[in-house]
This record gives sequence, C-alpha cells and structure tokens, in this order.
Amino acid sequence: MQIAIEKVNPTKKDFNILRAIRQEVFVVEQEVDPKEEFDAFEEVSTHFLVRMNDEPAATCRYRKTDNGTKLERFAVLKQFRRKGAGSIMVQACLAELDKSQKIYLHAQVDAIPLYSANGFEAYGDLFYECDIPHYAMHWTGKQKG
Repeated sequence: MQIAIEKVNPTKKDFNILRAIRQEVFVVEQEVDPKEEFDAFEEVSTHFLVRMNDEPAATCRYRKTDNGTKLERFAVLKQFRRKGAGSIMVQACLAELDKSQKIYLHAQVDAIPLYSANGFEAYGDLFYECDIPHYAMHWTGKQKG
C-alpha cells in the first residue's frame, strides 16, 4: 500500500477533506458533538493529511498552547486502520517540533499503545473528554513496543 503524508493549510480546498475524515470518525462513530470537534483552533494549528493509495485516509493536527505543543485530532477512517497511518502522523508532527519543549497529547485509552510505541508516556489519572476515556501523555522519546 502506498502511503503519503502532506501538510494542509486550513484555508485550502483540501481542508474540507480533513473535516470530512474527522466528521466520520469523531462525530458519526464516536458521537462527539460537532461544536466540540470543530473549534477555534483550526486556523492556528498545523494539519496533516494521510493518503493511502491516493485515497484520503487519516488526519491530525498540532498547535502551540500555554503548556507546550499539543498533538490532537488524530483520526483514521475505519477501512485504513492498523496500516501505519497513526505512527506516520505522530512521526510527522515530531519531525517539526522542538524536542526541548513539552510535547503532549490527550490519548483515548484505545490509542495509548500507538503513542507509547512512538515515545509518549502516560501520566496522571484517567479523565473524560466528550464522554470518551483519556489519559494525558507527554513525549519522552522512549519508545515502547
């Protein structure tokens, strides 16, 4: 399978593709309120789009916050899951970031192995965002299988 990743500017036409992926994964599958999913940070975030065999397959973004850089909105369409898109997106984000600054994310419990395998470590207590269980994770660079 051919896999490609590209940055997508939120003002470009392709940005609608990112929104469609997030709509399917978060709003339809996980029943997240669209007002929670699509927020004021769209235009200040750096977005990525993964294509598999030239088909839109996955998206994510990162943004600067008062606490460091937050990776978020990782969404992979059902038919493309478990084919490497998640790791490709994490690595694309990390390749652009200053590792001396805090890099963190809020991981859905099911996605913790993906982030652990890419150098993130969970900390703190279980919490809920949009009625979905999460753990905070920060990048340590120590990859776990």
